[in-house]
Amino acid sequence: MAISLSLCVLVILIAYLLGSIPTGYIAVKAIKGIDIREVGSGSTGATNVLRTLGKAPGAFVLGIDCLKGILAICLVYAWCQFAPSQDFLPTTVDIQLWQPWLVTMAGIASILGHSKSIFLSFTGGKSVATSLGILLAMNWQVALATIGVFAVFVAISRIVSLSSICGAFAVPLVMLLLRQPLPYILFGIAGGLYVIWRHNGNIQRLLAGTEPKLGQTVQT
Repeated sequence: MAISLSLCVLVILIAYLLGSIPTGYIAVKAIKGIDIREVGSGSTGATNVLRTLGKAPGAFVLGIDCLKGILAICLVYAWCQFAPSQDFLPTTVDIQLWQPWLVTMAGIASILGHSKSIFLSFTGGKSVATSLGILLAMNWQVALATIGVFAVFVAISRIVSLSSICGAFAVPLVMLLLRQPLPYILFGIAGGLYVIWRHNGNIQRLLAGTEPKLGQTVQT
């Protein structure tokens, strides 16, 4: 079956917009009336919300940000399954061949949306929770292995950023071990490196020994 290339681009754009929904910003603004980008690490993600508002709001933001990634990938699956064939168009792609690539591109778009939200002048979070949602929709085994790596490191170090970085390193390795499609492996590499790059400030604090542990506030 072939579908329109322009509609594939539309699906990727929608994935970006889903990722762009600024859950943490909205939650902190609604509950405390402040801009979370001016608090703590400046990230709009769940960890900074946890430090700012507490466990329940942090868990809520974590869940919604994860759901954004799941929906972005499920949108691709649904489109590939239910979209009408458009073989008569000159600009079409074979969806069976290109679905893994389309899933990968939608995943990357969603990650970029979370960290570079169009609704927040292209600022945002570190994309960890959204990446987890994407992995859950791609392959739940990869996602659970990543969660396992994160959990081990957070139990040992009590440092969320370090644990997130270790989880990002683990993703492409687990993808390879589970013999995932090449586009998914490339997603694991690109997405992992991007998440690590987004933690640049955290890495500097880790090296300086000033990165806060769970329950502590970030030093800015």
